[in-house]
Amino acid sequence: MRKSPSLKSQALEFYVVIPARYASTRLPGKPLLDIAGKPMVVWVAERAKSSGAKEIVVATDDLRIVDEVNQYGHQVMMTRADHVSGTDRIAEVALAQQWSDDAIIVNVQGDEPLIEASLIVEVANTLSNHPESVMATACHAIHSKADFLNPNIVKVVLDAQSNALYFSRAPIPYPRDAFATNSDLPDNMPVYRHIGIYAYRAKFLKQYATIQPSALEQIESLEQLRVLHHGYKISVSISQNAPAAGVDTQEDLDYVRSVMR
Repeated sequence: MRKSPSLKSQALEFYVVIPARYASTRLPGKPLLDIAGKPMVVWVAERAKSSGAKEIVVATDDLRIVDEVNQYGHQVMMTRADHVSGTDRIAEVALAQQWSDDAIIVNVQGDEPLIEASLIVEVANTLSNHPESVMATACHAIHSKADFLNPNIVKVVLDAQSNALYFSRAPIPYPRDAFATNSDLPDNMPVYRHIGIYAYRAKFLKQYATIQPSALEQIESLEQLRVLHHGYKISVSISQNAPAAGVDTQEDLDYVRSVMR
């Protein structure tokens, strides 16, 4: 099992890009929603700064976000409005910034105002320690049967070296015998919830746009399956604790506001 590195022991150089689109179906203007007196995306940038990243760039498609981020003194870049994924948006930033091919870039979502700096460092180190992988991400153990069966919670299955074998919204691996008797999840069953944070090498980001989408990616609505489908490796760090909640709904926003207060 990969251990989470401490912030103090790390001298790894890495970058953070925070994709932040203004449009949101459930929460319009989500990156700019106020949390304890600051826009959400600014909280994310401050969390990323505490990770020790060499450079942090908010990547957006809206001038309102540019103006707000600039006001708080963080670096921000306007990117194309037609990107189909956050990964494509990050690739545009990597090219524009002319980061070297071996640079490690961490994708921190713009709706994660409670993200721990240690998780950002952990994912960057996982990629650094596994040169055979083009990406790294994280997961944590699931112990709840309800979470295991929830299609909104993405599961990941790992190989012996903690590389991802598959990501799915379905309950994987499926405990056939236990569920045949309506039992709970077996003890010590390797069930992991995927945490939506990624680290990439800049060289791979520059290639990403040329990689054809896969049927599995479209069926599951999980873009990381494109990477596995084409034979690339994704290293996965097993975190000991579940990450703080991101903001997808009004209820999530209310919760984060209460925490920040």
